[in-house]
Amino acid sequence: MPKTDTSLASMKPDTPMSVRDLFGFDTSLEVMGFSERDEHVPEVDESYRFNKDVTLAILAGFAKDRRVMIQGYHGTGKSTHIEQVAARLNWPCVRVNLDGHISRLDLVGRDAISLRDGKQVTEFQEGIVPWALQRPVALIFDEFDAGRPDVMFVIQRILERDGKFTLLDQNRVIRPHTGFRLFATANTVGLGNLNGLYHGAQVLNQAQIDRWSIVATLNYLPDEQEVEIVKAQVASIRGQDRTVESMVAMANLTRKAFEAGDISTVMSPRTVITWAENLSIFDDVAYAFRLSFLNKCDDAERSLIAEYYQRAFGVELEESVLSQEAS
Repeated sequence: MPKTDTSLASMKPDTPMSVRDLFGFDTSLEVMGFSERDEHVPEVDESYRFNKDVTLAILAGFAKDRRVMIQGYHGTGKSTHIEQVAARLNWPCVRVNLDGHISRLDLVGRDAISLRDGKQVTEFQEGIVPWALQRPVALIFDEFDAGRPDVMFVIQRILERDGKFTLLDQNRVIRPHTGFRLFATANTVGLGNLNGLYHGAQVLNQAQIDRWSIVATLNYLPDEQEVEIVKAQVASIRGQDRTVESMVAMANLTRKAFEAGDISTVMSPRTVITWAENLSIFDDVAYAFRLSFLNKCDDAERSLIAEYYQRAFGVELEESVLSQEAS
């Protein structure tokens, strides 16, 4: 948990920022941001490419204090999208991954023993929720649909319009800081693991889903945009346009095959970027493909994936690439 910072708690959004100037979108929308950067503000990635619809949804969250959930396939950059918007607004940002180890006490807080004047004393240590509520922080809950039920009901309290949070152990009510914002990312919209791709995703309480005032979808981008993202993220592959286009085409073939039920593993944009990074290391497209994706696939599906590779690149995968070495 970030350390207590009284100077952060005293900060407020103080600078109007033009969305057109920051993101290049044709809109008159302005958002208040911060004139100074805090240590919790994410670093700006100049190469990042923004999806207009999702960016506007996130900006509405910052500008109008709306609760925003971004849902979509893995590897599409949902959390990074929120962070990069925050980075350009100089808005402090904290991410919490709701894996199975996050408990109610992690979010709310707990009594802990500490030393004071050489004596052991028991005092309450705030969890991430009360800490963030009292500061101008964008709190992001990653993998929202993987959270445990007891954890989700803690979050439900701050999804209300006034967002007040009661600390029973302290007998006090926390009112949100005017700069507090709440975001979440999810692979599903609380409907569970319908396609078998996201084991661990929970069916969420629909009363809670209803409390998210904006739900945006970030899925796979058009080919041209994905090509530009890969080249922006992996500098060593710039200038190899035809290769990158074929890599993205290969990824799209796996996505269509997955949707049709032909294969059980799909290439995300993150996989393509990893492939490009491995290509820069090994200087062999097929070998990098094996290490980045093929070795993750079911043996029975490899011949079909090899067919997709041939369609995308116009060359056959070597037999040695299709089969793994005997263990």
